Amino acid sequence: MKITLIAAAAFLIASAALAQVPAGYPADYQKLIDGAKKEGKLVVYGATDSKATQPLIRDFTALYPGITVEYNDMNSTEVYNRFISEAAAGGNTADVVWSSAMDLQLRLASGGNALQYKSVEAGKIPAWAVWEYKAYGTTFEPAAIVYNKRLLDPKEVPQTHADFARLIQQPKFRDKVTTYDIEKSGVGFMFMTQDARLYPQFPALQQAFGVAKVRVQSSTGTMMERISSGENLIGYNVLGSYALVRAKTDPAIGVVLPKDYTQIMSRVVFINKAAKNTNAAKLWLDYMLSQRGQTIIANESKLYAIRADVKGETTSADLIAQVGAANVKPIPVHPSVLEYLAPAKRMAFLKGWKDTAGRK
Repeated sequence: MKITLIAAAAFLIASAALAQVPAGYPADYQKLIDGAKKEGKLVVYGATDSKATQPLIRDFTALYPGITVEYNDMNSTEVYNRFISEAAAGGNTADVVWSSAMDLQLRLASGGNALQYKSVEAGKIPAWAVWEYKAYGTTFEPAAIVYNKRLLDPKEVPQTHADFARLIQQPKFRDKVTTYDIEKSGVGFMFMTQDARLYPQFPALQQAFGVAKVRVQSSTGTMMERISSGENLIGYNVLGSYALVRAKTDPAIGVVLPKDYTQIMSRVVFINKAAKNTNAAKLWLDYMLSQRGQTIIANESKLYAIRADVKGETTSADLIAQVGAANVKPIPVHPSVLEYLAPAKRMAFLKGWKDTAGRK
């Protein structure tokens, strides 16, 4: 389902206000701001829920009145397919693409679709989160195990991947385990292929999914609804940013960040090389990476800020403190994540998944 969100400052405010160059930015940054205001519009394709994106858009348009942000909310595979088809046809498409499917984003960026732009904030995020000043990581989000706290005994709750594989082979978990449909979910496919690289016992994990008759879904929300209701008892590789926020208000939801290793996904943003609103796109990218934007990401969007200097519960520093620096495994913003997108390798991985884990 696609939702289009339009956010803009009121005309009178926009015409009266003059956006100021952020503190510490070069003086000639005003030219970029003026150029963006002349464009007056920014089109973003994203795989982040509109609810989480609204605080960013509200703050951006308050900071830079006169720029209308059109945000198109899709799942990660839809973002990729829509952008690639529109770009190929030479029609109107996004100025900025922002998605949790890091591999698909890097395929687009490394395939000649991304504008090289050295953000003034580039040096404030980890080196692994920047690729050639074309693609940037914006968040620090864990892959989590989510379970029903009412239906699992605390002693049953798995703390590692091996614990999880052993647990779900018990009869009570048959038809009660869920994860992403890796054929339809870009982020789900990425998490599972990264597991294949990180976890030596991955074949045994696949076998365990087969024993459990795993149930697959295309969205995080559906998985959490079914876990909360008890239809499913436990979920694997669930997007932890959403799960941890829900756990604060839903007494049925429990969340585990695996102690042996916790994958970290970063929503990747790039500017379309053929963007119609290039100045506005640069302004948006700088804003998302700025301390101000990252503070909104952490404390209002609840997506876990990637900057180490941001304060709040949903930050990289907080997450590293919970899991331990040695056990945090960020997926790099780098073309190396494309390994399993090669057609032959993707088909082989999906065939192995279907044959071993099964799916319903």
